[in-house]
Formats: sequence, C-alpha cells, structure tokens
Amino acid sequence: MDTAPTTGELTDTTGRDMTLLLVDDDKPFLTRLARAMEGRGYSVRIAESVQAGIAAVEEAAPAYAVIDLRLGDGNGLDVIARLKEKRPDARGVVLTGYGNIATAVSAVKLGAYDFLAKPADADEIHSALAAGPNARPVPPENPMSADRVRWEHIQRVYELCSRNVSETARRLGMHRRTLQRILAKRAPR
Repeated sequence: MDTAPTTGELTDTTGRDMTLLLVDDDKPFLTRLARAMEGRGYSVRIAESVQAGIAAVEEAAPAYAVIDLRLGDGNGLDVIARLKEKRPDARGVVLTGYGNIATAVSAVKLGAYDFLAKPADADEIHSALAAGPNARPVPPENPMSADRVRWEHIQRVYELCSRNVSETARRLGMHRRTLQRILAKRAPR
C-alpha cells in the first residue's frame, strides 16, 4: 500500500490507468480496502481527511477514487468536486453510512460516478468503478420499504429547504412538531 503519490501510472492489460485514491477516516476499513483493491490491480493511495484527499488530488489526480461522505474535517463531496476539476474523466464513488436520496443527487451533480451505502465490500466497489458508461445498476435484493421512501422524500425536501424545519413542514403540509419527531428518528429500513 502506497501512501505517497506514485511516480508512474499503473495500467492494466488494456492500457487503462489504474490509479486509485481511497479517502476514509476509518483506518481499519481503509487499510483492508486498500489491500483488497491492490489485489484487484489498482495502484492505491490513501488519505484520512478531506484536506489530505484534496492534497493527494492536487499532487496527482487519480483515475479512480472511493471517498467517504462524512469525514472528521468536512464533507467528502469537496474531494469529488476537486477531482472532477483536475481530471474530468476520473470515476469517483462516494461511500456513506448516512445515505439518503438528496445526498446521492448532490454527489452525482458534483461528479461522483456512483453512490454506495456502507458497508460496501471490495467487490461492490470494484464493480462500481469498472462499470461501463451505459451499465444499468442491478436491481436491489431488498428494495426500500414505503416508510423508507417517505423518509427519503422528507429528507430531500428538508435539504432543499436548507434544513429549515418550519419551511419544510409548510411545504410538506404537516405540523412542525410532527416533522421534528420524524427528523429525530433513525431512517426506517
């Protein structure tokens, strides 16, 4: 595992650039994922913060990136945005344990190629990185429940209203206290 930028680009048998940046503040997960991705032929660099991720992109923008959404010093979407500025053809995948539709839409608008919920394994991540531009995602084994779809919609409207509870409640046609109770709960499965 290489924590410093590589001087030459690693390419696969078809000549594709296989450089990969992993950004996550969960050190054990980051180490395991780095080893697994190296085993799949990637030249891996790691970073444990938004600041370190942006610095790695500035030094040598990779062909691929896997970035955690919530990091100790900020939002992983900042790394995605910088990566797309430096290397528009790069494929970035956002990982998060706090997934909702509004965040996924923001990630894709900023240039993320895919959005995966944790815990994602190396096979899922590799599949997302290697998928063709017109590849259709595999239907989920466990689709969202109706309660989860409702919760996602509420979260989206809440984000669009700049996290203003009163405005969100007005737009959804519900009482503010009811909305506050919904927002205080964990997402349904």
